[in-house]
Formats: sequence, C-alpha cells, structure tokens
Amino acid sequence: MKVVILAGGLGTRLSEETDIRPKPMVEIGGRPILWHIMKSYAAAGLTDFVICCGYRAAEIKRYFSEYQSLNSDIVVDLKARSIEILNPVQDDWRITLVDTGLHTMTGGRLRRVMPYLGTDTFCMTYGDGVADLDIKALVAFHKSHGRKATVTAVPSPGRFGILELNNQDHVERFREKPANEMGWINGGFFVLEPSAIAYASNDTTVWEREPLENLARDGELRAFRHTGYWKPMDTLRDKRELEDLWTNGTAPWKTW
Repeated sequence: MKVVILAGGLGTRLSEETDIRPKPMVEIGGRPILWHIMKSYAAAGLTDFVICCGYRAAEIKRYFSEYQSLNSDIVVDLKARSIEILNPVQDDWRITLVDTGLHTMTGGRLRRVMPYLGTDTFCMTYGDGVADLDIKALVAFHKSHGRKATVTAVPSPGRFGILELNNQDHVERFREKPANEMGWINGGFFVLEPSAIAYASNDTTVWEREPLENLARDGELRAFRHTGYWKPMDTLRDKRELEDLWTNGTAPWKTW
C-alpha cells in the first residue's frame, strides 16, 4: 500500500523556519518532521511513499537523494573520488518525489500524483503533523466499511472544519471553521480508494472543501475516531513543543 504525503505548501504560519526550507523539512530532534511521519508509517509496515513536493522541492529531493550519506558515518576518499558508507541506515523505503507545483492546492496535488498510485487503496496525510495513531487499525477500519474514503477524526476546538458524525461513524456533513464550537475535526491520516481522487477537479481544488464535502454528501466518507495524541506543527510554538517532547524522550508519536 502506498502512502501519499502532501509536502508542497508554503507554511507561512511558520515563517521563522519556512523562509529557508519547506515546512516538512523543519527538524524535530535533528530530523525533518517528514522523516518522523514516514517512520510512523514504516512501523506499520507501509514503506512505499509518494511525496507531493512544491515549495522548495529541491530541498526535499536533495535530502532523500543523499539520505544514506547524511544519516551514516562515511569515508570520503578524494584521491579515489569515492564515498564509502560505514554503517548504512536500514530504512527500506521506496520514495517517489513529485513536483506538484508551487501554487497547487491540496486536492490538485493529489490529482497530480495519480499516475504513480495504481489501482489499489492508499494512505494520504499531511507533511506537518504527528500522532500516536494505530495505522494498522485505521487501514483495517477502511477496508471493513467499503466506502471510498476514511478520515481520521480527532477532537479539537472549532478553529478547524467540523465533521458531523452519526453513531455509525458516517460523516454526514463537513462544515468549514465554525466559531467557538467543539467537535470532531479532520486530523489528516486518510485512507482512500483511487476513485476518491475524482472529487478533486483541478489544481485549484482544496481537498478539505469540495472533495470532503461531496464525499460526505454521497455517503462515501467514514471517520476513524482517534482520541490519543495528535499535533499539527502550525507555529513556532508547536515546533518547540514537539522538540521538547522528543528531547525528553516522551514523544507520543515515536512508535518505532
């Protein structure tokens, strides 16, 4: 099963970091948050990644192109013009890096990587959030209900769009950013059928709006409720909180 990661946004709310690097490459504990997300999926046995690049795409491509040398001890022999990896990392990942455009919206980025996804069920998430999510249970839930899409629902204040759920975890409606309301919100970590991509019409489509709203309208969106740890890295304060947890050895998302 492939894992699509949206990693192309500008990250303007974290401009202290993103002026010089793409948001998914902002480091927590000396590793990009993108790496932390990928490690979580790999711990669940999912190691085939499709990364939707955009803003400063070259930084992400360079990191994975040089992954072995950056994360291992090396011997550089200038005379022989060779590099020897002394203790190669054991990550058995396959990574497809696709430049999906600088200003393409989230739904448009998903459309642009369709040729690399095939016809099988796939996972999709954002490149800036971590959770102690049971990914195997999420995938099993999706396969059990037979709909086109599953969204991980997490409880949060209403600065995010609200998912209206019934008792059977059907998403009945998706409402954008109501004021001063508590509820279940989109926590990312989707499982999707390829047919769900058709709900995104072009590069300007925002996945969190018409596609999710219309999937819910058609009865094709179910919610996997997650009440554990979940944290998007939206601000410098968020970044520092994640850094403190990692440094103290108490990072809830470290499932590997």
